[in-house]
Amino acid sequence: MTLSEVVPAAQILDFFRSGFEHTAWRLETRREYAADQASEEYREFLQGVTPPVDDAGPWFTNAREQTADGRRIERVRLVDEPATDNQRYLLATTPSNLAAGEDIRYLNRSKADAIGLAEAGDFWLFDSRILARFNWTDADRRMELTTDPEHVVRACQIRDAAWHYAVRYEDFIGRVPSPM
Repeated sequence: MTLSEVVPAAQILDFFRSGFEHTAWRLETRREYAADQASEEYREFLQGVTPPVDDAGPWFTNAREQTADGRRIERVRLVDEPATDNQRYLLATTPSNLAAGEDIRYLNRSKADAIGLAEAGDFWLFDSRILARFNWTDADRRMELTTDPEHVVRACQIRDAAWHYAVRYEDFIGRVPSPM
């Protein structure tokens, strides 16, 4: 049976609390994220202010709870050369994600292009059986879920290739020149 469901933005965090048993894995391919750019913290970052470590926000609280229970939350982020402002912002805020228990790795877009990953688009993969894509054009930013085997298997292949070539944050951060 193939599941197909749409989760409204207001319920996305609830899905992350109960929607997976073992792993939540994400590929981030976008050069910009409107949610970041709409924040005061992002605007301050562009003015040279280092983002504070966020350990009290809902995402970080949930991530700590999930990883403390033995679940894994992992990501691979593609980064342009040179990195966009939004990509540099995500690099600057990654310590909050790491402190919450996430494992975030980085891959240069040129390498992702060479191995055919960059066009995969952003997605989450839960327990290697549920594929979730955000609808970025929808103002409600819904998450569209599917268990369609063809799509899930392709996402697993992309995950495996991206994870193989990606570099840990600690190793990657020193390679990114900062204009600030």
